[in-house]
Amino acid sequence: MRLSTKLKISFGFLIILPVALFGTVLFSITKIQLHRIQEKYGIQNISYDALMNPVLLSNEMCRQEYEEIRQTAEDNPSKLRDLNYLNAINNRISKRNAYIVVIEDNDIMYQGKEISDELRVKLIESQNHNSEIRSAYLRDFNVLASRVSYMIDSHTYGTVYFVISFAEILPQIKKLLFDTMISVIIILILTSGAFTMWIYRSTVRPINKLRLATNNIKNGNLDFDMDVEGNNEFAELCKDFDNMRKRLKYNAEENVRRDSESKELISNISHDLKTPITAIKGYVEGIMDGVADTDEKMDRYIRTIYTKACDMDNLINELTFYAKVDSDKINYNFIKFNLTEYFNDCIDEIGVDLESRNIELKYINELDKETAIVADPEQFKRVINNIINNSMKYMEINNGVVEIHLYNEGDDVHIDISDNGKGISPKDIGHIFDRFYRSDTSRNSRTGGSGIGLSIVKKIIIDHGGSITAESIPYEKTTIKIILDRYKEDKDEQNTDSRG
Repeated sequence: MRLSTKLKISFGFLIILPVALFGTVLFSITKIQLHRIQEKYGIQNISYDALMNPVLLSNEMCRQEYEEIRQTAEDNPSKLRDLNYLNAINNRISKRNAYIVVIEDNDIMYQGKEISDELRVKLIESQNHNSEIRSAYLRDFNVLASRVSYMIDSHTYGTVYFVISFAEILPQIKKLLFDTMISVIIILILTSGAFTMWIYRSTVRPINKLRLATNNIKNGNLDFDMDVEGNNEFAELCKDFDNMRKRLKYNAEENVRRDSESKELISNISHDLKTPITAIKGYVEGIMDGVADTDEKMDRYIRTIYTKACDMDNLINELTFYAKVDSDKINYNFIKFNLTEYFNDCIDEIGVDLESRNIELKYINELDKETAIVADPEQFKRVINNIINNSMKYMEINNGVVEIHLYNEGDDVHIDISDNGKGISPKDIGHIFDRFYRSDTSRNSRTGGSGIGLSIVKKIIIDHGGSITAESIPYEKTTIKIILDRYKEDKDEQNTDSRG
């Protein structure tokens, strides 16, 4: 689940769930407290509002007796002078921590409990004021006084006070508030803790993984796995970071490989340049020392020097082109040309080179006459020459044969170049197109070669949209197979040509 969705859900539940839990807990606590009050004071049908309001609760506690006194004050006020009646009422409400006080004409006629002089004075003063107010909270005495006024005759005015002490009621209400507050705190802690842990698993843990990963990378360790789980934003960040790690690891390995290749290239170049330079130096010294004392020897020495100089020039050209390949800066000039006409021109030049080394050339062309491809003629010639030169270099047998076979197969053009030389071992056949790979180091030390010729060939063929593979049976036949797309004219072009 995505982090934004989790935050929305958490926000909603942090509002809804605590409210729902608080409501349930408050209802349960209130119901328990009501039950306790009802059992303790012997009252029934007490309302929830009364539980939260001490005045209402006090009135509810003596409501039945208050209504009875009020009815008596209306129907038979003289009964309120009956001590037995007053004692009976007082005994009933005394169990609820309440008592009655009767005052007539500013004199205390009855008191159900001994009261202080100050309270007596306060009740007498209250008799003469606010006759419309039923109940009054006397803060100094922590009591609630509910009054019922009556008249015996036109000259006698009296008041019955129900005096209820808050000393017993307030603890009940305070306990309810305390329990409610504790419940709210517990609910908030549990809900916030639960959602915090839920968010923690999808935020802090991935961050810790990222921190550990950055420390590994800082210490140069790229060989580890982040083990990313989930599909939220942090998981995606961890996956991107892990992909960056893999890329850094690949680049580091690639740099090591390139460094190794560069060292090997320098070693190969040193050897490949040293061989013709040594030969040129030897022949020049022979000329200087007069060893070439005949025109025939002089001509042979000069031709050898020229050949070695050409080998050096070819090597330098090859290295220059390799630099372009390595930086992917080969400039191709793609054009359409007829493949039969192209090879007819190449075969003469190739035949002369092979003949000079006593190697037979077989040329088999089974292409349709109109077969054409789109390619860079110069780079395509480099491909053919590199393959032929590789065959000549490692022929190592008498009566060598190089065969070039051209044929169509569907929409593809196949070019097979074979030789009957020493061949390539099975363990090496899969690596001959790798840069700097030389299947036989000792043999290459004799024949020369930088190990980049066939890698250049593969690069050019791939850039032409083709493919190249190798097959070899040692000392029988080795074949380099090239497949290119055959050029197909659009119908509009064909119609234009037919009308022309």
